Amino acid sequence: MGVIDLERELRAPSAEGLDRLQLTPVPLVPEIRLYTAVDSIVWWARMEAEAGSRLAAPYWASAWAGGQALARYLLDNPEVVSGRKVLDLASGSGLAAIAAALAGAARVEANDVDPYAITAIAHNARANHADVTARLGDLLDGDTDADVVLAGDVLYQSQVAERMLGFLHRAVAGGAQVLLGDPDRGHLPPHGLTRLASYRAPSAQAFVDAELDEICVYRFEADPGTRGRSGP
Repeated sequence: MGVIDLERELRAPSAEGLDRLQLTPVPLVPEIRLYTAVDSIVWWARMEAEAGSRLAAPYWASAWAGGQALARYLLDNPEVVSGRKVLDLASGSGLAAIAAALAGAARVEANDVDPYAITAIAHNARANHADVTARLGDLLDGDTDADVVLAGDVLYQSQVAERMLGFLHRAVAGGAQVLLGDPDRGHLPPHGLTRLASYRAPSAQAFVDAELDEICVYRFEADPGTRGRSGP
């Protein structure tokens, strides 16, 4: 697999064109700005052409709907993370992690398996004066010492969702509060969720978000028999 010079792309985001990155306010969370692709598909195609090979989808180059909802919820309810240790799982752009840091979290880790996401998270955190540690690697077979686990739009595919839900169940069993931001892509568990907030879907940034109407933030419950999708 080829490589791209993402540092160069992030250092020169002011160039115009659909195949560029721009430092842009997030629609649902305009307090936060992210380096996102003007058009993810077009930017991805240019990067593959420059690398001369196929590249993993740049999920970090869009502000996904679930992450936007989580970030909005945290900025509106800072007491949820204030003074606490936070893990943002499959962080992508780092949006929810940045919101947690701005809301007063004591420690924030933003985790992703994509090394390009790790680079983007560092630049996005710096652009928002947020203290976030980017952590590369697959954490899903382990445990966490975080007080709060954030999971924004992690249930986008059945096999991924199965592993994610296993990790989230262990996190709750270990005493963590788990917040799930999700527009319901068809993989939400039928039980064990308490809906905390819902938002109208903003203009689509991620290339899979064009048909979304609503995004919800849920508390992932310790008891898997708890009926979900209702108000607290």
